[in-house]
Amino acid sequence: MVFRISIALVTVLVLLAGLLPGPFNAVVQVALAEVIRGVGWLYLLVVFMALTFLMYLAFGRLGNLRIGGEDAEPEFSNPSWLSMLFAAGMGIGLVFWGAAEPVSHFVKPPEGLAPLSMEAARASMRYSFFHWGLHPWAIYALIGLAMAWFQYNRNGRGLVSDMLQPVIGRHHRGWIGHTVNIAAVVSTAIGVATTLGFGTVQIAAGLQRVFGITASVPVQMTIIAVAFVLYMLSTSSGVDRGIKWLSNFNLGLAALLLAALLVLGPTGFIFDTFTTTLGSYLNSLVTMSLRMSPFSGSTWVADWTIFYWAWWISWAPFVGSFIARVSRGRTVREFVIGVVVAPTVLGFLWFSVFGGTALWSQLFGHVDLVQALGNGYETVLFTMFDSLPMPVVLASVALVLLMIFFVTSADSAVLVLASMSTEEAGDPPLKRKMAWGVAVALIAAALLLAGGLDALQGMITIAALPFALLMVLVMVSLYRVLDFEYTRERRQAQRARHMIESWIEREMAAQEETRIESAAAQDRD
Repeated sequence: MVFRISIALVTVLVLLAGLLPGPFNAVVQVALAEVIRGVGWLYLLVVFMALTFLMYLAFGRLGNLRIGGEDAEPEFSNPSWLSMLFAAGMGIGLVFWGAAEPVSHFVKPPEGLAPLSMEAARASMRYSFFHWGLHPWAIYALIGLAMAWFQYNRNGRGLVSDMLQPVIGRHHRGWIGHTVNIAAVVSTAIGVATTLGFGTVQIAAGLQRVFGITASVPVQMTIIAVAFVLYMLSTSSGVDRGIKWLSNFNLGLAALLLAALLVLGPTGFIFDTFTTTLGSYLNSLVTMSLRMSPFSGSTWVADWTIFYWAWWISWAPFVGSFIARVSRGRTVREFVIGVVVAPTVLGFLWFSVFGGTALWSQLFGHVDLVQALGNGYETVLFTMFDSLPMPVVLASVALVLLMIFFVTSADSAVLVLASMSTEEAGDPPLKRKMAWGVAVALIAAALLLAGGLDALQGMITIAALPFALLMVLVMVSLYRVLDFEYTRERRQAQRARHMIESWIEREMAAQEETRIESAAAQDRD
């Protein structure tokens, strides 16, 4: 039922966005403005709560609990695990926004700062760190940890509704659970397809920049078709083969591009940017986390921070489910550090290199990225390469990186969509993976052809509102089951210790009795 209703709803939404993009977008934008004006603060508060809650779990008394039980062992090595987290969670987004977002904030800065000023440059990097740092990974980690715990420690099915069992009881298998699962599947399908649509646009822009191939509609359709073949081959081979291999390769390629830009670009400027921005980010973390703009009436927070938080929340069922699938055997502390802290540090380094190089190129007149921004976000990265040695080589590596991130995001999404729309636990059937693989490709193609990406992007922000409330229930459920498990393990340890102490006492008493009998026997002799 979840699969059939989800497919039907996705089809209706895509038809509306594709056949009536103007009216559909108008309705979405009105609803979006009302949501942000009325409850925009809720997104900020819930995400900050999630980050605080996870830090408490990781560094408190519950941190040593293990996903899968006390004897569970990790299925993947730490490098493979981290590479899959990175590729599924943010890979293609980091490539797309690494240079474009700092330049955009530099042109239109937050906090009422003057555009194109030094203060705007510093704020642009700080907010790029903020939007891609601890908070989004906390959203993924919360859902991922809950799904992993209910799947591996409480024999769950790997569905979103299972996380609510401690709160709603048996209804998690009834109509309430089905509704939650359908909403998660639809949100994931639309979110993934929309993101892949933007990825297609940037790949096409890169092909035009490097090879002179015009970024036309047929080129975009060809990119989607090639990606479809690749991600279906990858997802069909399973997590421990295609997805793991591609993720490992892409992480290595990303590290190569990062190192090349660090060496060929303004190395000292990049490191100065990293340390300065990191200090500013940590110093302003709480302020940025809860900042709205009720007095100035500025829409900057709504356009960027609230949109990002809603975007991550809508992606959380997908990324969280995939993280859960590859995290069996990790302790709660190891999970939180691995999912929240480690990718955040990598993201900071990425934005320092790409964003720092972009700002350096603009500030010191090496290339006009403000003009490139006017031609579209997707052109900023490749224009930035023109300010460095070997621009064609760098652009070619970035193109390969984009394509593989495209594939790794799609193959993990197809796997998760198939799992979330299947009642049984374990690896979903191939025909279900194929159905969602075709659906994601067709959605992305249809939206690019009809120009409906912006409407669905706004709709995802609206759809994330119930998921923000769901996150609060997940925190309650997760705390209850972890606290129960901690109490159970502690009592079990106390019983075991009591048994050992009793055995030692009995042994010592027996030895003492034997010694007394031996001494008495010697006296009689």
